Amino acid sequence: MTDLSFAPWSPSFVTDPYPAYDALRAAGRAHWFEPTRQWLVPHHEDVSALLRDRRLGRTYLHRFTHEEFGREAPPPELEPFTTLNGNGMLDLEAPAHSRIRRLVAKAFTPRTVERLEPTVERLAADLVGSLYADGGGDLLARVAEPLPVAVIAEMLGVPPADRGLLRPWSAAMTGMYELNPSADAAAKAVAASEEFSAYLGGLIAARRADPGEDLISALIAAQDDGDTLSEPEMIATCVLLLNAGHEATVNTTTIGWLTLFRHPDQLRLLHAAPGRLRDGVEEMLRYDTPLQLFERWVLDDIEVGGTVIPRGSEVALLFGSANRDPARFPDPGRFDVTRPADGNRHVTFGAGIHYCLGAPLARLELAASFGAFLRDAPGMRLVEEPAWRPNYVIRGPKELLVTW
Repeated sequence: MTDLSFAPWSPSFVTDPYPAYDALRAAGRAHWFEPTRQWLVPHHEDVSALLRDRRLGRTYLHRFTHEEFGREAPPPELEPFTTLNGNGMLDLEAPAHSRIRRLVAKAFTPRTVERLEPTVERLAADLVGSLYADGGGDLLARVAEPLPVAVIAEMLGVPPADRGLLRPWSAAMTGMYELNPSADAAAKAVAASEEFSAYLGGLIAARRADPGEDLISALIAAQDDGDTLSEPEMIATCVLLLNAGHEATVNTTTIGWLTLFRHPDQLRLLHAAPGRLRDGVEEMLRYDTPLQLFERWVLDDIEVGGTVIPRGSEVALLFGSANRDPARFPDPGRFDVTRPADGNRHVTFGAGIHYCLGAPLARLELAASFGAFLRDAPGMRLVEEPAWRPNYVIRGPKELLVTW
């Protein structure tokens, strides 16, 4: 039975879950949580190992039917969200996952990210400059949200006039990644899935007729021994790039700045030595990760710390807890921008076959954003402590009001 301090629907817990994580780690390595019927895994060593363990999976349908696995099929009213989500790499296992990732990697290459660097730097500088010129405002709405959305839109070739559609669609769909989402959240996710799929279908048709330099054109052209991506696979890939690719950047930006405001000595270090920004970004990702929990199905019985977790169970890997585990990180509750990036083995981007494909892009966006503030807009300060959104899994403040 889990300590009641783990309370993912409590506003105070969402604001600061770390004392509860300390208690969970001290109490053991696997804890049954009845409200979500999941096993919580709080230790870094176990989380890291289970992310790589093929006895677990994001889906079970490559091996079992719903009935064989003791689970009910998603209700039909969740379509097309269920199919769209299920076609994405994040929710597939080998061989389907391997095939799609191999094809996507031919289009979404390191060179793709490298080519984007001047654009990301320019967008970040423009957004930061505008906020600075106005004397302040909501950093979330003015910089943290528009930057990654603009970058993804640029990659996909979404016309500027349509880019305002992307963030609401993403927010509606990622609401389904929370624990026990409500009927209202499900309805919003379904509507967003329908609209986003239709929009991307039109964009794909246009690129088939007139290819460009964008990622959609590259996905259409990607081949591996004659194999190509189907249209549903391309749509799911684009949706995943938006949803997973920018949520982490948005929340790391706001949480990272909030952390720096609370640790002015560390902010001064970054101002004095901008070359430490790479270390600082990794420490922000570790210290207060935007993705607190990641789920896996148990495909074959496993044992964690002497507890047998049977096939058919679901585990919740607590990224936030793993990233503060003293067995892995010296003095983990200390925010230290001088902690070397190369040794900062946080699990924020996952591990194993589902390691985040967009991690290099996220790091580029974060470096550009924080770098622009440090270089072009020094002296920024927090107006007031923010309220937090009620979401626990993908976590962040509602706004971040700043001034100069």
